[in-house]
Amino acid sequence: MHDFLIVGAGIVGLASGMALLEENPGANVIILEKESHPGLHQTGHNSGVIHSGIYYKPGSYKAKFARAGSESMRDFCLNHEIPHEICGKVIVASNNKELQQLEALYYRGVKNGLSPVRLTKEELLEREPHVNGLEAIYLPTTGIVDYQQVAGKMAEIFHSKGGQIVYDAEVKAISETGNAVSIDTDQHTYHANLLLNCSGLYSDRIAKMAGYLTDMRIFPFRGEYFKLKQERSYLVNHLIYPVPNPDFPFLGVHATRMIDGGIEVGPNAVPGLKREAYKKTSFAWKDFYEIISYPGIWKLGSSYAKEGAGEMVRSLSKKRFVENLRRLLPDISEDDLIAAPAGVRAQALQHDGTLIDDFFIVNGKRSIHVCNAPSPAATAALEIGKEISGRILERAI
Repeated sequence: MHDFLIVGAGIVGLASGMALLEENPGANVIILEKESHPGLHQTGHNSGVIHSGIYYKPGSYKAKFARAGSESMRDFCLNHEIPHEICGKVIVASNNKELQQLEALYYRGVKNGLSPVRLTKEELLEREPHVNGLEAIYLPTTGIVDYQQVAGKMAEIFHSKGGQIVYDAEVKAISETGNAVSIDTDQHTYHANLLLNCSGLYSDRIAKMAGYLTDMRIFPFRGEYFKLKQERSYLVNHLIYPVPNPDFPFLGVHATRMIDGGIEVGPNAVPGLKREAYKKTSFAWKDFYEIISYPGIWKLGSSYAKEGAGEMVRSLSKKRFVENLRRLLPDISEDDLIAAPAGVRAQALQHDGTLIDDFFIVNGKRSIHVCNAPSPAATAALEIGKEISGRILERAI
């Protein structure tokens, strides 16, 4: 019998396991992971940004966790000698309409306890000579890191504290009673006092296995990127983002420095026809049927028809993608970009077509289900782990 069993060795599951053993030394904690290594999905397929938290509603979990998480993630990288860089970020207004939105975003950053800096056009061009912008916000604490490397170190620490990770262990069934929970994989049956579901793209299915029907379903969005050719990397000094469209729940095409020295631009945010839809051709009948049969997806599509169509066009046409990017970086051409690996965002979608914008946690009898942990989950992983660990230990008392 295990004290605690965690499903998913992504960065949130690993951080939660570390926090449990930190607060409860000697506990019997096990993580089940369906892949052969930790952090192979969302953790290992993201932009690698250590976010500041400027976008998020003041008082929300996102705002709280992002601010604290950016500090704890930087400290974690320093303490464990993980390569990272605090390179800063500019959010650029390219027209008069965006200037008003930039103003609101600046004050949101102030309310979230950050230190945003307003930049005039001249000050922006001193930092980013190749950017098209009228004004900008500069965020000095934004950084970059390889989160898969972070996850690897977390797994190492988790092992050193007595934790166990079982790989190639896909959960097939869950039976929960008032006293314990049983988890079946294709190899073994595990028993635990409490289950923690951190399975990301499959979190809704794991919750359903445990008997919890939530008013949400995980909907995969594929984020498609290009990489800037090395000889053109001088075009980008910081992370460069546009002012986000307030009518669309994604940040728009941006340029991101990577810890390996490369620069990625993107993403296009398009629907995935498979939970793990890392390629345009990725397809699974079960996942596809879940998508088209869910009323929320049709309501979402009608709400964002114009924006969604734009994303699809840019996905199919590199020329149109570059046209969009050149609003921000006018010197970039099609020849400057080469295809880069895509990521998949596990986004919780409600029955009425509402995208759940904050962390969404479901409490079961002997389980806790993290059913929505969108960006900035990687940045905030250590803080999320502490929060979840605290809830678990309260339940265990």
